[in-house]
Amino acid sequence: MNAPQTRYYEDVQEGMELAPVTKTVTTKQMFLYSAVTRNPHRIHYDEKFAHSEGLPTVLVQGPLQGAQLSAYVTDWMGSGGFLKKFAYSNRGMALAGQPLTLRGKVIKKYHQEGRPAVDLEVWEESAAGDLLVPATATVFLPARPTV
Repeated sequence: MNAPQTRYYEDVQEGMELAPVTKTVTTKQMFLYSAVTRNPHRIHYDEKFAHSEGLPTVLVQGPLQGAQLSAYVTDWMGSGGFLKKFAYSNRGMALAGQPLTLRGKVIKKYHQEGRPAVDLEVWEESAAGDLLVPATATVFLPARPTV
């Protein structure tokens, strides 16, 4: 995979939408994520157990959803950007094998600590369009070089 291209502050406008990205989390990915994060809760990898808890299938871990959204932001900002701040909140159930769409928009452009900064709203939606994970981010972007 190639490093993301540099995104310059001057090329970003308030209200600009980030290109949506759709991800489908597999049960294998969730099992491995549970192992790496030492999360033994069976609702994330044991479908029979999830059914016994009244769930339709295994649930995608909240931190995995947050990680996908933060990667969405860092991919968007490119190799010259710096993720200053990121916060998310799980609000709905994401199910294994379900397409999840990551979306976002630029809320504000300004300077912080003497650097060009951009505030973003990003979120994850279910295939039905339900908001599952809202998030906010502040990124520093490089200024376009002057000649």
